[in-house]
Amino acid sequence: MTTAAQPREVLEKIDLWLRMYRQMVSIRQFEAQVNDLYTRALMPGLAHLYIGEEAVAVGVCEALQRTDYITSTHRGHGHCLAKGASPDRMFAELLGKEAGYCKGKGGSMHIADPATGNLGANAIVCGSAGIATGAAFSAQRLGTGQVSVCFFGEGALGQGLLYEVMNLAQLFKLPVIYVCENNLYTEYTHYSETTAGDILARATAFDLESVTVDGQNVRAMYEFAQLLVDRARRGGGPAFLLCNTYRYHGHHVGDINREYYRSKQEEQTWKTERDPIVNFGKWLIEQKLADQAALDGMQSEIESQMKKAVEFAIAAPYPSPDKVEQDVYA
Repeated sequence: MTTAAQPREVLEKIDLWLRMYRQMVSIRQFEAQVNDLYTRALMPGLAHLYIGEEAVAVGVCEALQRTDYITSTHRGHGHCLAKGASPDRMFAELLGKEAGYCKGKGGSMHIADPATGNLGANAIVCGSAGIATGAAFSAQRLGTGQVSVCFFGEGALGQGLLYEVMNLAQLFKLPVIYVCENNLYTEYTHYSETTAGDILARATAFDLESVTVDGQNVRAMYEFAQLLVDRARRGGGPAFLLCNTYRYHGHHVGDINREYYRSKQEEQTWKTERDPIVNFGKWLIEQKLADQAALDGMQSEIESQMKKAVEFAIAAPYPSPDKVEQDVYA
C-alpha cells in the first residue's frame, strides 16, 4: 500500500493507475446496466456493448487533455465515459429523455459531449474519420495545441474515407491519432474473412507513425497513447494505433446466440485469461498499490452509483412534443 513518504511523482502515478482501474470498472458497470435496461424492455432500440474493450478507451483518453478531441463509433459508450461524460446524462440519452446529452434525440449511437471534447459517436462505419481529421486541421490552423483521436473498429478498414483522411493528415502533418479497435469480428464475420493483407501496413503506406499494442493491457495502452499524443502535440504529425482487443458480448445487445460465428470456448478464454480489469487488478495487488478488499469496495461503490444514475434516467421527463423539431438537422 502507499505511504505519504513516497515521492510526489510516485504518488501521482499510483493515483493514475487507481483512477484508470476505477474508470474501466465504471465503463463495465455502465454497460451491464445498459444490457439490463434492454432485457427489461426499458430502453428503445439497440446498443453495442463495450464490455471487454475497456482498456483501449481508458488508456487512450487518460493520455488526453480535457480540451482534446475524440470521435467515436456505434460502440461508443466507453469512449464517452473515459473522456469525462456523466453516467446519469448518458443513461437519460439512451432512454430518450430530455436530460440526455442530445436531449434524448441522439440515443446510444449518437451521444456527443463537446464540453469534454467528445465530438460525437457515429452509427456510420468510419463516419467520424473526417470529423476527427477536420478537428485536427482546425486545431493546427488555430494554434490551439489540441490533439484529435479517431476511434474506429477494424470494419472501417474497408471504407475508402479512412485512407483519404490518413493521406491528408500526413500531407499536412495534422495532430490526429487513428485508433483501430480490432475486436476480431466485423459484426458476425471474423475480420480475416473481410480484411486482406496487413492492417498496420495500411497506415505505414502513408508513412504514419504506426504501433500495435495489446488492447487488453491498460498500462501498455496508456504508455503508447501518451507517446503518440505528445508527438502529435509537438507537431510530429499523425499516428495509427492498432489495438488488439475483444468484445465479450454480441455485436449488439440482441445478438445472444453467437455460436454460429464464434465458439463459447473462445469467449471463455478471453474472459478468464485476457480480462483487462481482472489482470490490471492483479497487477495492482502484486505491486502493493491496492488490496482485494479495496478493489471489491470500489466495485460495489461504482455499481451503486450506476444504479442511481439509471434511477435518475428512468424518472427524468421526456422532451415535450413541441420540441420534436428542435436541435434536429438533416
